[in-house]
Amino acid sequence: MSRSRRLIAAVVAAVGLATTAACGTSGPDQPAAAQQGERVINHAKGQTRISGTPQRVVVLDTGELDAVLALGVKPVGTVQPDVDIPLQPYLADKAGSPEIVGTIGNANLEKIAALKPDLILSSKVRDDDKYDALSKIAPTVFAETAGSTWKENFLLDADALGKKPEAERVLADYHRRAADIGRTVGDPGAIRVGTMRFITGGNEIRLYNRSSFIGTVLADAGFNRPDNQLAQNTTFTKISREEVSQAEADLLFYSAYGDSAQQRLNELVASEQWRNLAVVRNGKAIAVPDDRWFLALGPIGANLVLDDLQNYVAKR
Repeated sequence: MSRSRRLIAAVVAAVGLATTAACGTSGPDQPAAAQQGERVINHAKGQTRISGTPQRVVVLDTGELDAVLALGVKPVGTVQPDVDIPLQPYLADKAGSPEIVGTIGNANLEKIAALKPDLILSSKVRDDDKYDALSKIAPTVFAETAGSTWKENFLLDADALGKKPEAERVLADYHRRAADIGRTVGDPGAIRVGTMRFITGGNEIRLYNRSSFIGTVLADAGFNRPDNQLAQNTTFTKISREEVSQAEADLLFYSAYGDSAQQRLNELVASEQWRNLAVVRNGKAIAVPDDRWFLALGPIGANLVLDDLQNYVAKR
């Protein structure tokens, strides 16, 4: 048995006795029978029974952190995006002082167990291999994926917290705002809004498609996208620096994820290649905060993007 498997087994054994019959998880072939005062949450890994209102919540992705904070819940534990990238600045002041239990996709089971959570929120795309161990620590609810499904994930997380009506109101307010901002420009469908992001490590540049968090926010406000960012089946398209002309748009919002990515972006912005882009010559290329445009994956971030759109687009 590998060291990592022994670690998982040890954690599961340590917390197994603390998992009560009144609050637990079952797989898709073992439907849970709700007892009085319990809620049965259907999710990507089956069904989870939750009693009462969770008080010690651990969240294992940026979208889940955004979601619980939007509902007034401060988690006892969370992950940071990467080892050298801390919690998103736009959430840090709202989050309080949660214990950092690892990075996205690499949560530390022992640290989670030590927090004695009564609910864990994540997704298959991030932590599928840890679900069984996590569900022995506390009732665990998983979304299928992250990004373009942020609204569905928000409602799922809210259901697990017993706050679905509040989440529905948050989304209704968001949709009203998005529509209002779109209307202020007259015909948002006539404006092709592009998004470009430099990624730390290597030379990766991404153009984010409709099927992404930022793609859904732009669509909700009624904006169009460049032809090469209309894909619904992929989150982003990779390009090289030599292909940066593919980022042309009527408006271009761009950012960098991590320090090394920011350095490469700065080099591009200082180059003649960048200055030759029509969107740059027209003064329509705008740097935006990466944490809320691309890392957010939740309603707080989505509303901050709407703020930016109102400032940069509606007043253009």
